[in-house]
Amino acid sequence: MSSAGKHFVSDPKTLVKNSLCGLAIANPHLSFDEQQKVTYTKDLAELRTKQVTLFCGGGSGHEPAHAGFVGHGMLTAAVSGHVFASPTSSQVLSCLRRVYSEEHGTLVVIKNYTGDILNFGRAVERFKSERVNHGKGMPKVETVVVDDDVGVVNPNDDAEGGVGRRGLAATVLVYKLAGAQAAAGASLAEVKAVAEYAIANSFTIGCALNAASVPGQGMPRSLNDNEIEIGMGIHNEPGFETKELQPADILVPGLVKHIINSSPFKKSSDAVTKRRAVLLVNNLGATSNLEMGLVTKLAADSCKAQGIDAVRVFSGTYMTGLAMPGASITLLMLPDDDTRCADLLSLVDAPAFCPGWINHARVNDAGSTDESAQGPTIQFKPESDSTWEKVISEAYASVVEEEPQVTLLDQLMGDGDCGQVLLSGATGIRDAAQQTRLPLNDPASALAQISSIVEDAMGGTSGIIYCLFLDGLAQQLRALNIKDNSSLTPQLWGKAMLGALDTLYQYTTARPGHRTLIDALEPFASVLSRTGNLNAALDAADKGAASTTQMQAKRGRAVYVQSKDSVADAGAVGLVAVLKGVVRALTQ
Repeated sequence: MSSAGKHFVSDPKTLVKNSLCGLAIANPHLSFDEQQKVTYTKDLAELRTKQVTLFCGGGSGHEPAHAGFVGHGMLTAAVSGHVFASPTSSQVLSCLRRVYSEEHGTLVVIKNYTGDILNFGRAVERFKSERVNHGKGMPKVETVVVDDDVGVVNPNDDAEGGVGRRGLAATVLVYKLAGAQAAAGASLAEVKAVAEYAIANSFTIGCALNAASVPGQGMPRSLNDNEIEIGMGIHNEPGFETKELQPADILVPGLVKHIINSSPFKKSSDAVTKRRAVLLVNNLGATSNLEMGLVTKLAADSCKAQGIDAVRVFSGTYMTGLAMPGASITLLMLPDDDTRCADLLSLVDAPAFCPGWINHARVNDAGSTDESAQGPTIQFKPESDSTWEKVISEAYASVVEEEPQVTLLDQLMGDGDCGQVLLSGATGIRDAAQQTRLPLNDPASALAQISSIVEDAMGGTSGIIYCLFLDGLAQQLRALNIKDNSSLTPQLWGKAMLGALDTLYQYTTARPGHRTLIDALEPFASVLSRTGNLNAALDAADKGAASTTQMQAKRGRAVYVQSKDSVADAGAVGLVAVLKGVVRALTQ
Protein backbone atom coordinates (compact mmCIF):
# COMPACT_ATOMS: atom_id res chain seq x y z
CA MET A 1 0.00 0.00 0.00
CA SER A 2 1.33 3.45 -0.86
CA SER A 3 1.90 6.06 1.84
CA ALA A 4 -1.16 7.90 0.54
CA GLY A 5 -3.27 4.95 1.71
CA LYS A 6 -1.99 4.77 5.28
CA HIS A 7 -4.33 5.67 8.13
CA PHE A 8 -4.62 5.53 11.90
CA VAL A 9 -7.41 2.98 11.93
CA SER A 10 -8.43 0.09 14.15
CA ASP A 11 -11.53 -0.90 12.21
CA PRO A 12 -12.92 1.23 9.34
CA LYS A 13 -16.45 0.23 10.43
CA THR A 14 -16.08 1.89 13.83
CA LEU A 15 -13.85 4.78 12.81
CA VAL A 16 -16.61 7.40 12.62
CA LYS A 17 -18.18 6.47 15.95
CA ASN A 18 -14.85 6.39 17.77
CA SER A 19 -13.72 9.65 16.20
CA LEU A 20 -16.88 11.43 17.34
CA CYS A 21 -16.44 9.92 20.81
CA GLY A 22 -12.99 11.49 20.85
CA LEU A 23 -14.44 14.85 19.83
CA ALA A 24 -16.89 14.74 22.75
CA ILE A 25 -14.15 13.69 25.18
CA ALA A 26 -12.00 16.64 24.15
CA ASN A 27 -14.89 19.14 24.31
CA PRO A 28 -16.79 18.98 27.60
CA HIS A 29 -19.75 20.95 26.26
CA LEU A 30 -20.63 18.13 23.83
CA SER A 31 -22.61 14.93 24.19
CA PHE A 32 -22.68 12.10 21.68
CA ASP A 33 -25.39 9.60 20.83
CA GLU A 34 -23.34 6.64 19.61
CA GLN A 35 -26.27 4.71 18.17
CA GLN A 36 -27.54 7.53 15.95
CA LYS A 37 -24.20 9.32 15.58
CA VAL A 38 -25.66 12.61 16.76
CA THR A 39 -23.42 15.20 18.44
CA TYR A 40 -25.24 17.85 20.46
CA THR A 41 -24.72 20.47 23.17
CA LYS A 42 -25.14 19.20 26.72
CA ASP A 43 -27.41 22.10 27.64
CA LEU A 44 -29.75 21.31 24.76
CA ALA A 45 -32.87 21.02 26.95
CA GLU A 46 -32.34 24.55 28.23
CA LEU A 47 -31.29 25.93 24.87
CA ARG A 48 -34.52 24.78 23.19
CA THR A 49 -36.50 27.05 25.48
CA LYS A 50 -34.43 30.11 24.62
CA GLN A 51 -33.86 30.18 20.89
CA VAL A 52 -34.33 28.70 17.46
CA THR A 53 -32.30 25.49 17.22
CA LEU A 54 -30.50 24.40 14.09
CA PHE A 55 -28.60 21.38 12.89
CA CYS A 56 -26.74 20.12 9.86
CA GLY A 57 -25.09 16.87 8.90
CA GLY A 58 -23.87 14.61 6.18
CA GLY A 59 -21.27 11.98 5.48
CA SER A 60 -18.19 11.86 7.68
CA GLY A 61 -14.75 12.66 6.34
CA HIS A 62 -15.30 16.43 6.16
CA GLU A 63 -14.13 17.23 9.67
CA PRO A 64 -14.39 19.57 11.43
CA ALA A 65 -17.68 19.86 9.54
CA HIS A 66 -20.17 19.30 10.89
CA ALA A 67 -19.85 18.03 14.46
CA GLY A 68 -16.91 20.34 15.08
CA PHE A 69 -19.23 23.34 14.72
CA VAL A 70 -21.68 22.28 17.42
CA GLY A 71 -21.76 24.85 20.20
CA HIS A 72 -23.30 28.13 21.27
CA GLY A 73 -23.42 30.59 18.39
CA MET A 74 -23.45 27.94 15.67
CA LEU A 75 -25.07 24.50 15.44
CA THR A 76 -27.19 22.95 18.16
CA ALA A 77 -26.42 19.47 16.85
CA ALA A 78 -24.95 17.55 13.93
CA VAL A 79 -25.74 14.10 12.56
CA SER A 80 -23.06 12.01 10.86
CA GLY A 81 -23.19 9.22 8.31
CA HIS A 82 -20.46 6.82 7.31
CA VAL A 83 -17.45 8.20 5.43
CA PHE A 84 -18.73 10.08 2.38
CA ALA A 85 -22.23 8.68 2.89
CA SER A 86 -25.34 10.52 4.00
CA PRO A 87 -26.84 9.66 7.39
CA THR A 88 -30.03 7.66 7.10
CA SER A 89 -33.40 9.34 7.43
CA SER A 90 -33.84 7.58 10.79
CA GLN A 91 -30.62 9.15 12.07
CA VAL A 92 -31.72 12.57 10.87
CA LEU A 93 -35.17 12.08 12.40
CA SER A 94 -33.56 11.17 15.71
CA CYS A 95 -31.54 14.40 15.60
CA LEU A 96 -34.57 16.49 14.71
CA ARG A 97 -36.60 14.99 17.55
CA ARG A 98 -33.79 15.75 19.95
CA VAL A 99 -33.22 19.39 19.02
CA TYR A 100 -36.72 20.54 18.08
CA SER A 101 -37.81 23.70 19.89
CA GLU A 102 -41.54 23.76 20.53
CA GLU A 103 -41.53 27.48 21.20
CA HIS A 104 -39.02 28.82 18.67
CA GLY A 105 -38.77 26.19 15.94
CA THR A 106 -35.84 24.52 14.20
CA LEU A 107 -33.84 25.18 11.03
CA VAL A 108 -32.37 22.22 9.14
CA VAL A 109 -29.32 23.04 7.00
CA ILE A 110 -28.77 20.59 4.12
CA LYS A 111 -25.93 20.36 1.61
CA ASN A 112 -26.98 19.87 -1.99
CA TYR A 113 -26.16 16.20 -2.48
CA THR A 114 -28.75 13.66 -3.59
CA GLY A 115 -28.36 11.43 -0.53
CA ASP A 116 -28.56 14.35 1.89
CA ILE A 117 -31.58 15.90 0.16
CA LEU A 118 -33.49 12.60 0.20
CA ASN A 119 -32.63 11.48 3.73
CA PHE A 120 -33.01 14.87 5.39
CA GLY A 121 -36.17 15.54 3.39
CA ARG A 122 -37.75 12.22 4.38
CA ALA A 123 -36.83 12.80 8.02
CA VAL A 124 -38.52 16.21 8.02
CA GLU A 125 -41.65 14.77 6.41
CA ARG A 126 -41.73 11.88 8.88
CA PHE A 127 -41.40 14.35 11.73
CA LYS A 128 -44.28 16.44 10.42
CA SER A 129 -46.45 13.34 10.03
CA GLU A 130 -45.80 11.99 13.50
CA ARG A 131 -46.48 15.40 15.06
CA VAL A 132 -49.79 15.75 13.21
CA ASN A 133 -50.75 12.14 13.92
CA HIS A 134 -50.24 12.76 17.64
CA GLY A 135 -52.40 15.86 17.57
CA LYS A 136 -49.56 18.32 18.08
CA GLY A 137 -50.14 20.22 14.85
CA MET A 138 -47.68 21.11 12.12
CA PRO A 139 -44.21 21.67 13.62
CA LYS A 140 -42.22 24.83 13.10
CA VAL A 141 -39.45 23.31 10.98
CA GLU A 142 -37.78 25.01 8.05
CA THR A 143 -35.09 23.72 5.70
CA VAL A 144 -32.45 25.41 3.55
CA VAL A 145 -30.21 23.80 0.93
CA VAL A 146 -26.65 25.04 0.42
CA ASP A 147 -25.35 24.97 -3.17
CA ASP A 148 -22.35 27.29 -3.30
CA ASP A 149 -20.18 25.28 -5.72
CA VAL A 150 -19.34 27.02 -8.98
CA GLY A 151 -16.94 24.26 -10.03
CA VAL A 152 -19.48 21.79 -11.37
CA VAL A 153 -19.23 23.26 -14.86
CA ASN A 154 -16.79 25.22 -16.93
CA PRO A 155 -17.38 28.98 -16.51
CA ASN A 156 -17.87 29.27 -20.29
CA ASP A 157 -20.85 26.91 -20.07
CA ASP A 158 -24.04 28.25 -18.50
CA ALA A 159 -25.67 24.83 -18.27
CA GLU A 160 -25.48 23.00 -14.95
CA GLY A 161 -25.67 19.29 -14.42
CA GLY A 162 -28.97 17.76 -13.41
CA VAL A 163 -27.95 17.54 -9.75
CA GLY A 164 -27.10 21.23 -9.61
CA ARG A 165 -24.39 22.93 -7.61
CA ARG A 166 -22.90 21.07 -4.65
CA GLY A 167 -22.80 22.27 -1.07
CA LEU A 168 -19.23 23.08 -0.03
CA ALA A 169 -17.39 25.28 2.48
CA ALA A 170 -19.98 28.07 2.39
CA THR A 171 -22.17 25.69 4.42
CA VAL A 172 -20.05 26.71 7.42
CA LEU A 173 -20.72 30.40 6.76
CA VAL A 174 -24.43 29.66 6.40
CA TYR A 175 -24.74 28.16 9.85
CA LYS A 176 -22.31 30.69 11.31
CA LEU A 177 -24.66 33.49 10.32
CA ALA A 178 -27.82 31.55 11.14
CA GLY A 179 -26.40 30.34 14.45
CA ALA A 180 -25.42 33.85 15.51
CA GLN A 181 -28.84 35.14 14.49
CA ALA A 182 -30.55 32.41 16.51
CA ALA A 183 -28.34 33.07 19.54
CA ALA A 184 -29.39 36.74 19.37
CA GLY A 185 -33.02 35.70 19.86
CA ALA A 186 -34.27 36.08 16.30
CA SER A 187 -37.38 34.30 15.04
CA LEU A 188 -37.29 31.19 12.86
CA ALA A 189 -38.24 33.29 9.84
CA GLU A 190 -35.38 35.70 10.52
CA VAL A 191 -32.88 32.89 11.03
CA LYS A 192 -33.98 31.23 7.80
CA ALA A 193 -33.80 34.56 5.95
CA VAL A 194 -30.17 35.18 6.88
CA ALA A 195 -29.31 31.60 5.95
CA GLU A 196 -30.98 32.05 2.57
CA TYR A 197 -29.09 35.29 1.98
CA ALA A 198 -25.79 33.53 2.66
CA ILE A 199 -26.73 30.67 0.33
CA ALA A 200 -27.81 32.95 -2.52
CA ASN A 201 -24.64 35.04 -2.30
CA SER A 202 -21.91 32.47 -1.60
CA PHE A 203 -19.69 31.00 -4.30
CA THR A 204 -16.97 28.37 -3.93
CA ILE A 205 -14.35 26.82 -6.17
CA GLY A 206 -11.99 24.08 -5.06
CA CYS A 207 -8.86 22.47 -6.45
CA ALA A 208 -6.78 19.49 -5.42
CA LEU A 209 -3.35 18.06 -6.12
CA ASN A 210 -4.73 14.56 -5.70
CA ALA A 211 -7.72 12.61 -4.51
CA ALA A 212 -8.02 11.59 -0.85
CA SER A 213 -7.38 8.09 0.42
CA VAL A 214 -10.47 6.59 2.07
CA PRO A 215 -9.85 4.43 5.17
CA GLY A 216 -10.39 0.80 4.26
CA GLN A 217 -10.54 1.58 0.54
CA GLY A 218 -7.38 3.47 -0.37
CA MET A 219 -6.97 5.87 -3.27
CA PRO A 220 -9.80 5.77 -5.82
CA ARG A 221 -7.61 7.43 -8.44
CA SER A 222 -4.44 9.44 -8.62
CA LEU A 223 -3.20 12.50 -10.45
CA ASN A 224 0.27 12.76 -11.90
CA ASP A 225 2.83 14.73 -9.94
CA ASN A 226 2.61 17.66 -12.36
CA GLU A 227 -1.20 17.81 -12.44
CA ILE A 228 -3.94 19.62 -10.52
CA GLU A 229 -7.70 19.17 -10.75
CA ILE A 230 -9.97 22.22 -10.72
CA GLY A 231 -13.43 21.66 -9.26
CA MET A 232 -12.66 18.35 -7.52
CA GLY A 233 -15.42 17.60 -5.03
CA ILE A 234 -15.03 16.84 -1.33
CA HIS A 235 -15.98 13.20 -1.97
CA ASN A 236 -13.27 12.75 -4.64
CA GLU A 237 -15.71 13.62 -7.43
CA PRO A 238 -13.84 14.60 -10.61
CA GLY A 239 -13.54 18.30 -11.31
CA PHE A 240 -14.27 20.00 -14.61
CA GLU A 241 -10.61 20.34 -15.58
CA THR A 242 -7.36 18.46 -15.01
CA LYS A 243 -4.36 20.49 -16.10
CA GLU A 244 -0.68 21.07 -15.52
CA LEU A 245 0.12 22.42 -12.06
CA GLN A 246 0.87 26.13 -12.25
CA PRO A 247 2.75 28.36 -9.80
CA ALA A 248 0.46 29.50 -6.99
CA ASP A 249 0.60 33.14 -8.10
CA ILE A 250 -1.01 32.08 -11.38
CA LEU A 251 -3.30 29.35 -10.04
CA VAL A 252 -5.01 31.26 -7.22
CA PRO A 253 -5.91 34.39 -9.23
CA GLY A 254 -7.36 32.02 -11.82
CA LEU A 255 -9.62 30.46 -9.18
CA VAL A 256 -10.87 33.86 -8.06
CA LYS A 257 -11.53 34.85 -11.66
CA HIS A 258 -13.41 31.58 -12.16
CA ILE A 259 -15.78 32.54 -9.33
CA ILE A 260 -16.31 36.05 -10.67
CA ASN A 261 -16.85 34.82 -14.24
CA SER A 262 -19.30 32.08 -13.24
CA SER A 263 -22.92 32.54 -14.21
CA PRO A 264 -24.22 32.06 -10.61
CA PHE A 265 -21.96 34.89 -9.40
CA LYS A 266 -22.97 37.19 -12.23
CA LYS A 267 -26.68 36.51 -11.72
CA SER A 268 -26.46 37.17 -8.00
CA SER A 269 -24.14 40.18 -8.12
CA ASP A 270 -25.75 42.32 -10.82
CA ALA A 271 -27.09 44.76 -8.23
CA VAL A 272 -23.97 44.78 -6.06
CA THR A 273 -21.82 47.83 -6.69
CA LYS A 274 -19.75 48.17 -3.52
CA ARG A 275 -18.30 44.68 -4.02
CA ARG A 276 -17.70 43.85 -0.35
CA ALA A 277 -17.19 40.23 0.63
CA VAL A 278 -16.29 37.71 3.28
CA LEU A 279 -13.40 35.58 1.99
CA LEU A 280 -13.08 32.01 3.29
CA VAL A 281 -9.95 30.07 2.29
CA ASN A 282 -10.49 26.45 3.26
CA ASN A 283 -7.96 23.65 3.68
CA LEU A 284 -9.34 20.48 2.09
CA GLY A 285 -7.44 18.39 4.60
CA ALA A 286 -3.78 17.89 3.76
CA THR A 287 -2.41 21.27 2.73
CA SER A 288 0.31 22.60 5.03
CA ASN A 289 -0.32 25.74 7.05
CA LEU A 290 2.66 27.28 5.27
CA GLU A 291 1.00 26.81 1.88
CA MET A 292 -2.38 27.91 3.24
CA GLY A 293 -0.86 31.24 4.24
CA LEU A 294 0.35 31.75 0.68
CA VAL A 295 -3.00 30.77 -0.84
CA THR A 296 -4.77 33.16 1.55
CA LYS A 297 -2.51 36.07 0.63
CA LEU A 298 -2.89 35.41 -3.07
CA ALA A 299 -6.66 35.04 -2.75
CA ALA A 300 -6.94 38.34 -0.88
CA ASP A 301 -4.66 40.06 -3.41
CA SER A 302 -6.70 38.62 -6.26
CA CYS A 303 -9.94 39.89 -4.76
CA LYS A 304 -8.45 43.36 -4.51
CA ALA A 305 -7.24 43.18 -8.11
CA GLN A 306 -10.79 42.26 -9.18
CA GLY A 307 -12.28 45.21 -7.30
CA ILE A 308 -13.61 43.15 -4.39
CA ASP A 309 -13.03 44.40 -0.85
CA ALA A 310 -12.52 41.35 1.40
CA VAL A 311 -13.68 42.99 4.63
CA ARG A 312 -13.36 39.72 6.54
CA VAL A 313 -10.87 36.97 5.75
CA PHE A 314 -10.96 33.49 7.26
CA SER A 315 -8.31 30.89 6.59
CA GLY A 316 -8.14 27.40 8.02
CA THR A 317 -9.64 23.94 8.00
CA TYR A 318 -13.42 24.15 7.84
CA MET A 319 -14.71 21.50 5.46
CA THR A 320 -12.37 18.79 4.23
CA GLY A 321 -12.31 15.77 1.97
CA LEU A 322 -10.47 13.59 4.48
CA ALA A 323 -6.76 14.27 3.85
CA MET A 324 -7.19 15.81 0.41
CA PRO A 325 -4.22 17.95 -0.64
CA GLY A 326 -6.08 20.98 -1.86
CA ALA A 327 -7.91 24.16 -1.01
CA SER A 328 -11.15 25.93 -1.77
CA ILE A 329 -11.97 29.61 -1.99
CA THR A 330 -15.37 30.98 -1.00
CA LEU A 331 -16.73 34.49 -1.53
CA LEU A 332 -19.79 35.58 0.43
CA MET A 333 -20.86 38.81 -1.21
CA LEU A 334 -22.29 41.42 1.15
CA PRO A 335 -25.19 43.81 0.42
CA ASP A 336 -24.69 47.36 -0.83
CA ASP A 337 -26.86 48.76 1.94
CA ASP A 338 -24.46 49.78 4.73
CA THR A 339 -26.87 48.95 7.52
CA ARG A 340 -27.63 45.46 6.21
CA CYS A 341 -23.93 44.92 5.57
CA ALA A 342 -23.07 45.94 9.13
CA ASP A 343 -25.78 43.63 10.49
CA LEU A 344 -24.39 40.66 8.59
CA LEU A 345 -20.83 41.43 9.66
CA SER A 346 -21.94 41.58 13.28
CA LEU A 347 -23.17 37.99 12.86
CA VAL A 348 -19.87 37.00 11.28
CA ASP A 349 -17.97 38.61 14.16
CA ALA A 350 -20.19 37.21 16.93
CA PRO A 351 -18.25 34.66 19.01
CA ALA A 352 -19.02 30.98 18.54
CA PHE A 353 -18.06 28.40 21.11
CA CYS A 354 -17.22 25.23 19.24
CA PRO A 355 -13.98 23.44 18.38
CA GLY A 356 -14.07 24.05 14.64
CA TRP A 357 -14.50 27.82 14.59
CA ILE A 358 -11.68 30.23 15.45
CA ASN A 359 -12.99 33.50 16.86
CA HIS A 360 -11.03 36.41 15.44
CA ALA A 361 -9.78 39.17 17.73
CA ARG A 362 -10.39 42.62 16.29
CA VAL A 363 -8.43 45.56 17.66
CA ASN A 364 -7.75 49.11 16.53
CA ASP A 365 -4.57 49.59 14.55
CA ALA A 366 -2.29 51.64 16.77
CA GLY A 367 0.45 51.78 14.18
CA SER A 368 2.52 48.96 12.78
CA THR A 369 5.91 50.71 12.65
CA ASP A 370 8.01 51.00 15.77
CA GLU A 371 11.18 52.85 14.92
CA SER A 372 12.84 51.65 18.11
CA ALA A 373 12.70 48.09 16.75
CA GLN A 374 14.62 49.01 13.60
CA GLY A 375 17.97 49.63 15.28
CA PRO A 376 20.61 52.14 14.18
CA THR A 377 21.45 52.36 10.49
CA ILE A 378 25.05 51.40 9.77
CA GLN A 379 26.59 53.82 7.32
CA PHE A 380 29.32 52.65 4.95
CA LYS A 381 30.66 53.65 1.57
CA PRO A 382 30.72 50.87 -1.04
CA GLU A 383 34.17 50.47 -2.52
CA SER A 384 35.75 47.97 -4.90
CA ASP A 385 38.92 46.02 -4.24
CA SER A 386 40.46 43.69 -6.76
CA THR A 387 41.75 41.17 -4.20
CA TRP A 388 38.43 40.89 -2.38
CA GLU A 389 36.58 40.65 -5.68
CA LYS A 390 38.84 37.82 -6.84
CA VAL A 391 38.39 35.98 -3.51
CA ILE A 392 34.60 36.28 -3.70
CA SER A 393 34.53 35.20 -7.35
CA GLU A 394 36.73 32.14 -6.78
CA ALA A 395 34.82 31.13 -3.63
CA TYR A 396 31.56 31.35 -5.57
CA ALA A 397 32.95 29.25 -8.43
CA SER A 398 34.22 26.62 -6.00
CA VAL A 399 30.82 26.39 -4.28
CA VAL A 400 29.07 26.03 -7.67
CA GLU A 401 31.43 23.18 -8.51
CA GLU A 402 31.01 21.36 -5.19
CA GLU A 403 27.29 21.99 -4.59
CA PRO A 404 26.05 18.69 -6.11
CA GLN A 405 28.37 16.68 -3.85
CA VAL A 406 27.42 18.71 -0.76
CA THR A 407 23.73 18.22 -1.58
CA LEU A 408 24.20 14.48 -2.02
CA LEU A 409 25.98 14.16 1.33
CA ASP A 410 23.20 16.09 3.05
CA GLN A 411 20.53 13.94 1.43
CA LEU A 412 22.19 10.90 2.99
CA MET A 413 22.43 12.35 6.50
CA GLY A 414 20.18 15.41 6.67
CA ASP A 415 17.35 17.20 4.93
CA GLY A 416 19.17 17.64 1.61
CA ASP A 417 19.28 21.44 1.49
CA CYS A 418 22.86 22.16 2.62
CA GLY A 419 24.32 22.53 -0.87
CA GLN A 420 21.57 24.78 -2.17
CA VAL A 421 21.60 26.92 0.97
CA LEU A 422 25.37 27.40 0.73
CA LEU A 423 25.09 28.25 -2.97
CA SER A 424 22.38 30.78 -2.15
CA GLY A 425 24.69 32.52 0.29
CA ALA A 426 27.62 32.49 -2.14
CA THR A 427 25.41 33.86 -4.89
CA GLY A 428 24.20 36.71 -2.68
CA ILE A 429 27.76 37.72 -1.82
CA ARG A 430 28.92 37.42 -5.46
CA ASP A 431 26.03 39.60 -6.64
CA ALA A 432 26.71 42.25 -4.00
CA ALA A 433 30.37 42.41 -5.00
CA GLN A 434 29.57 42.64 -8.71
CA GLN A 435 27.11 45.45 -8.01
CA THR A 436 29.65 47.30 -5.84
CA ARG A 437 27.46 47.15 -2.77
CA LEU A 438 30.23 46.15 -0.33
CA PRO A 439 32.80 48.36 1.44
CA LEU A 440 35.67 46.14 0.33
CA ASN A 441 38.29 48.72 1.32
CA ASP A 442 37.25 48.27 4.98
CA PRO A 443 37.55 44.55 5.89
CA ALA A 444 35.59 44.74 9.17
CA SER A 445 32.67 46.60 7.55
CA ALA A 446 32.82 44.28 4.55
CA LEU A 447 32.52 41.20 6.77
CA ALA A 448 29.64 42.75 8.72
CA GLN A 449 27.79 43.47 5.50
CA ILE A 450 28.55 39.99 4.12
CA SER A 451 27.11 38.54 7.34
CA SER A 452 23.84 40.40 6.72
CA ILE A 453 23.72 39.09 3.16
CA VAL A 454 24.33 35.54 4.37
CA GLU A 455 21.51 35.84 6.91
CA ASP A 456 19.04 36.92 4.25
CA ALA A 457 20.23 34.42 1.62
CA MET A 458 20.86 31.28 3.67
CA GLY A 459 18.74 31.17 6.81
CA GLY A 460 18.59 27.97 8.84
CA THR A 461 21.20 26.65 11.25
CA SER A 462 24.15 26.69 8.85
CA GLY A 463 23.33 30.27 7.89
CA ILE A 464 23.33 31.56 11.44
CA ILE A 465 26.59 29.72 12.21
CA TYR A 466 28.26 31.49 9.30
CA CYS A 467 26.75 34.79 10.45
CA LEU A 468 27.96 34.46 14.03
CA PHE A 469 31.44 33.56 12.83
CA LEU A 470 31.55 36.50 10.39
CA ASP A 471 30.23 38.87 13.07
CA GLY A 472 32.94 37.66 15.44
CA LEU A 473 35.57 38.01 12.73
CA ALA A 474 34.50 41.60 12.05
CA GLN A 475 34.69 42.39 15.77
CA GLN A 476 38.18 40.87 15.99
CA LEU A 477 39.41 43.06 13.14
CA ARG A 478 37.96 46.14 14.80
CA ALA A 479 39.58 45.17 18.09
CA LEU A 480 42.91 44.91 16.22
CA ASN A 481 42.24 48.38 14.76
CA ILE A 482 42.41 47.00 11.20
CA LYS A 483 40.96 49.76 9.01
CA ASP A 484 42.19 48.68 5.57
CA ASN A 485 43.49 45.64 3.74
CA SER A 486 47.15 46.63 3.60
CA SER A 487 47.95 45.68 7.19
CA LEU A 488 46.33 42.23 7.05
CA THR A 489 48.53 39.13 6.80
CA PRO A 490 47.44 35.48 6.57
CA GLN A 491 48.69 34.90 10.11
CA LEU A 492 46.69 37.85 11.41
CA TRP A 493 43.62 36.53 9.61
CA GLY A 494 44.17 33.19 11.36
CA LYS A 495 44.37 34.79 14.80
CA ALA A 496 41.22 36.79 14.09
CA MET A 497 39.49 33.59 13.00
CA LEU A 498 40.37 31.88 16.29
CA GLY A 499 38.88 34.86 18.12
CA ALA A 500 35.77 34.59 15.96
CA LEU A 501 35.53 30.90 16.87
CA ASP A 502 35.45 31.92 20.54
CA THR A 503 32.48 34.17 19.72
CA LEU A 504 30.76 31.30 17.93
CA TYR A 505 31.41 28.93 20.83
CA GLN A 506 29.39 31.20 23.12
CA TYR A 507 26.26 30.19 21.22
CA THR A 508 26.84 26.61 20.09
CA THR A 509 28.06 23.53 21.87
CA ALA A 510 29.49 22.14 18.61
CA ARG A 511 33.20 21.47 18.93
CA PRO A 512 35.85 19.58 16.93
CA GLY A 513 34.92 15.91 16.85
CA HIS A 514 31.15 16.54 16.81
CA ARG A 515 30.86 16.00 13.03
CA THR A 516 30.04 19.55 11.95
CA LEU A 517 31.66 22.28 9.88
CA ILE A 518 33.70 23.13 13.00
CA ASP A 519 35.82 20.07 12.17
CA ALA A 520 37.06 21.93 9.08
CA LEU A 521 36.95 25.51 10.37
CA GLU A 522 38.97 25.05 13.56
CA PRO A 523 41.97 23.28 11.89
CA PHE A 524 42.07 25.95 9.16
CA ALA A 525 42.12 28.81 11.68
CA SER A 526 44.65 27.08 13.98
CA VAL A 527 47.16 26.25 11.27
CA LEU A 528 46.78 29.67 9.61
CA SER A 529 47.33 31.54 12.88
CA ARG A 530 50.38 29.43 13.69
CA THR A 531 52.08 29.30 10.29
CA GLY A 532 50.48 31.88 8.03
CA ASN A 533 50.56 29.22 5.30
CA LEU A 534 47.28 29.21 3.36
CA ASN A 535 47.87 25.90 1.59
CA ALA A 536 48.80 24.15 4.85
CA ALA A 537 45.68 25.58 6.50
CA LEU A 538 43.53 24.37 3.59
CA ASP A 539 45.08 20.91 3.81
CA ALA A 540 44.24 20.81 7.52
CA ALA A 541 40.66 21.85 6.80
CA ASP A 542 40.36 19.19 4.08
CA LYS A 543 41.64 16.50 6.43
CA GLY A 544 39.28 17.72 9.15
CA ALA A 545 36.30 17.39 6.81
CA ALA A 546 37.45 13.93 5.70
CA SER A 547 37.78 12.81 9.32
CA THR A 548 34.05 13.33 9.84
CA THR A 549 33.42 10.11 7.91
CA GLN A 550 34.53 8.20 11.01
CA MET A 551 32.69 10.36 13.53
CA GLN A 552 29.36 9.77 15.19
CA ALA A 553 27.17 12.82 14.76
CA LYS A 554 26.61 14.69 18.02
CA ARG A 555 25.04 17.87 16.68
CA GLY A 556 22.58 18.70 13.88
CA ARG A 557 19.97 16.60 12.08
CA ALA A 558 22.48 13.84 11.37
CA VAL A 559 22.15 12.86 15.05
CA TYR A 560 18.76 11.36 14.20
CA VAL A 561 19.94 9.46 11.11
CA GLN A 562 21.58 6.06 11.29
CA SER A 563 23.65 5.72 8.13
CA LYS A 564 25.21 2.44 7.06
CA ASP A 565 27.70 4.30 4.86
CA SER A 566 30.69 6.33 6.08
CA VAL A 567 30.12 9.74 4.53
CA ALA A 568 31.62 13.11 5.30
CA ASP A 569 29.63 15.88 6.96
CA ALA A 570 28.00 18.06 4.30
CA GLY A 571 28.57 21.28 6.24
CA ALA A 572 32.28 20.59 6.64
CA VAL A 573 32.68 19.70 2.95
CA GLY A 574 30.77 22.84 1.98
CA LEU A 575 33.04 25.03 4.10
CA VAL A 576 36.11 23.46 2.50
CA ALA A 577 34.66 24.39 -0.89
CA VAL A 578 34.49 28.03 0.24
CA LEU A 579 38.04 27.91 1.64
CA LYS A 580 39.40 26.29 -1.56
CA GLY A 581 38.15 29.25 -3.57
CA VAL A 582 39.59 31.75 -1.10
CA VAL A 583 43.02 30.09 -1.05
CA ARG A 584 43.05 29.67 -4.84
CA ALA A 585 42.40 33.39 -5.27
CA LEU A 586 45.17 34.39 -2.87
CA THR A 587 47.88 31.98 -4.01
CA GLN A 588 47.60 31.99 -7.79
